[in-house]
Amino acid sequence: MKALGKFRVILAVLGIIYILIPLVAVVPASFTSANYPSFPPKGFSLQWYTKILERSEFIEAFYNSLQFAFLAAFFAVLFGTLGALAIAKYDIPGKHYITSILTAPLSVPQLVLGIALLIYFTPMMLAGTSTGFLIAHTIICIPYVIRLVLTGLSGFDYNLEKAAAILGANPFIAFWKVTLPLIRPAMISGGLFAFLTSFDNVTISLFMISPNMRTLPIEIFSTMQDAYNPIVASVSSVVIFISVILIVILEKIHGVGKVFGGTQH
Repeated sequence: MKALGKFRVILAVLGIIYILIPLVAVVPASFTSANYPSFPPKGFSLQWYTKILERSEFIEAFYNSLQFAFLAAFFAVLFGTLGALAIAKYDIPGKHYITSILTAPLSVPQLVLGIALLIYFTPMMLAGTSTGFLIAHTIICIPYVIRLVLTGLSGFDYNLEKAAAILGANPFIAFWKVTLPLIRPAMISGGLFAFLTSFDNVTISLFMISPNMRTLPIEIFSTMQDAYNPIVASVSSVVIFISVILIVILEKIHGVGKVFGGTQH
């Protein structure tokens, strides 16, 4: 058993190292003073970060990413919280199957999901539109909110709501004063994870994007197809820094592991 435990630890460490290798290469390469990508970097310079501000396509794509990420996170928190409350609070027939369907985007490959959304949205004239893009991003963000809110509701005592009703509170006041404060950390964590999921998404965006509507990950992807230069590394590093900050905040509030933990039965 001890040998098996050590093997698992070694395997986990190797997996983490494998995942972090691109970060170890990209971030230092963004500080190179050379005019070409190099690792280890040639000298040290912030020139490639300042040049981001000179590239209007990256600035516009960054604002597009922020806009869609905020909106997707907002709607994901709204619908995801309502769905989690319904699943946790009411005895709905087949609720386990409903939960599996609502969280299916977590397990379905995004390539498959992107193709399915494109096929579904095209007859509805939503493919290549801002509305279709937002709906697609909301769909992939909702499962994270449902998971986290269900986790937050797992230890919730519904007698508190009944006590509030006995004291004269209507259902809305009972929810606002009792339920919401207790699940707010889970909702905030779900919103942060939804924002992060939308902000750096590439696969779904490739199927939903149009020539006049580009996000930062798509702009990075397109630039790399033409020519890889250090500015790509600097923009990628900015995305990495934002992601790390949000993950640290999420870990402090609720815990990243709970996103992928079990839901309430």
